[in-house]
Amino acid sequence: MARQLSFDLPAKTALGREDFFVSPANALAVAMISATTWPGGKLALSGPAGSGKTHLAHVWAGETGARIIPAHKVTEAAIPDLASAPVAVEDVPAIAGDAAREALLFHLHNLALAQGQPLLLTGRGAPSTWGIALPDLASRIAAAHHVGLEAPDDALLCAVLAKLFTDRQLNPKPDVIPYLARHMMRSFEEAARIVGQLDMIALAEKREINRALAVTLLNRDRTDD
Repeated sequence: MARQLSFDLPAKTALGREDFFVSPANALAVAMISATTWPGGKLALSGPAGSGKTHLAHVWAGETGARIIPAHKVTEAAIPDLASAPVAVEDVPAIAGDAAREALLFHLHNLALAQGQPLLLTGRGAPSTWGIALPDLASRIAAAHHVGLEAPDDALLCAVLAKLFTDRQLNPKPDVIPYLARHMMRSFEEAARIVGQLDMIALAEKREINRALAVTLLNRDRTDD
């Protein structure tokens, strides 16, 4: 029987506050994002891939009117406009070792705070591991209040899986998510990978996403290891 062609279409990610599931693993980060002020006017938010850093940045932007920009896209021309309002700079470690881009972020940091605008910085791992080479920028990031998103607990992992399925407009059988949460490797990246794989397999083989399909995928992964 011929396989149905499948296309890896991007999921439409829901980024509203109502779409963010609060659990003990992220409650402190959510509380800090919701705070009206931060010590020194800035906050460093860290966490593994898929943990919700971008989601929380969008929640904060929705509440404050902040602009969101990846660190590698900050330009000299854009700095005055960015610094005139609350600003979130994502994935700061991506510019580590790039002297020109580190200097631009340093300028943005100083101008935003000088104008009384709050600054949110995000990246994987604690800020001390971001690898920033410019001493003045590294010291200012180190001085930021830091809050981390922790590895998912049971409730959060189930919520993340449910959201990933919803973002792809998928409707798995009720026992799929509890099964995955019990047997998968506990990480946000793995959750995204598994949901993507289940989507592709179900489409290619014209199967529903049920526990049997989840078992097949996880068993295949163990065999491939």
